[in-house]
Amino acid sequence: MKQAPKTVSDVIRTHFDGLTRAERQLAESLLDNYPVSGLGSITTVADNAGVSTPTVARMVQKLGYKGYPEFQAHLHQELEATLSGPIAKHDRWASNAPGTHILNRFAEAVMNNMRQTLSGLDTVSFDDAARLLSDRRRNVYFVGGRITGALAEYFFTHMQVIRPKTALMTANTSSWPQNVLNMSEGDVLVIFDIRRYEADMETLAAVAKASGVEIILFTDPWSSPVAKHARHCFKVDIEAPSAWDSSVVTLFVVEALIEAVQSSAWDETRERMNTLEGLFEKARLFRKPR
Repeated sequence: MKQAPKTVSDVIRTHFDGLTRAERQLAESLLDNYPVSGLGSITTVADNAGVSTPTVARMVQKLGYKGYPEFQAHLHQELEATLSGPIAKHDRWASNAPGTHILNRFAEAVMNNMRQTLSGLDTVSFDDAARLLSDRRRNVYFVGGRITGALAEYFFTHMQVIRPKTALMTANTSSWPQNVLNMSEGDVLVIFDIRRYEADMETLAAVAKASGVEIILFTDPWSSPVAKHARHCFKVDIEAPSAWDSSVVTLFVVEALIEAVQSSAWDETRERMNTLEGLFEKARLFRKPR
């Protein structure tokens, strides 16, 4: 059974089909610049969406909130969570830390992250993402941020062995236009963007999508702005008793995708691996010790 939606945007999307035309117009306005679009007064939100104030009041109650103040309080909590820096995160965990060893506390947090992520992971979306990554006709690009760039490189390192036509984009945004220039309709762009999101990532995603590129996003429960451009969005739980977010479950999903892709055409993958081993053998610098 899937867990209840954890963000206001999740709640809006869950209830979207049951909204009236005016309420859908309001919902689209809120999601367009989420969560900032919902932080103004009820009158401002109504005016920006081109609906009446009573429409806003009715919709937030339909979403399950007691009123607009409670609705907005949830948005403020989400915004605070996404802007949390390492120092604030460490202080919050330290003030509530149980008297057990850090290994136990970290293991408990990671296992909880795994359970929460799996309960909300759409297997149909996972399978389609694996199908896109398995399609040898498509070029696949990988990009991450200051920290998540390591995850993008890890994913790329495995995928370049499994299949041809892969590319790792550097963290240097000035080189991105050349990458986009090489992208064709139907290609795949894998983006990692965790809270304290990078504005350049959304710009990259928007431009790539406009060129017909399919986007696969790895983000957190609060969801990067890139999500509005993504065909598939993997929201992974990342909380840990640390100043840093945990990448354990993100890596788990990545490795599951790697296995799904290599198994989809194992004969071809095995041939590439054998050829690569032969090249390593011929290269003196990479010759295995005897």
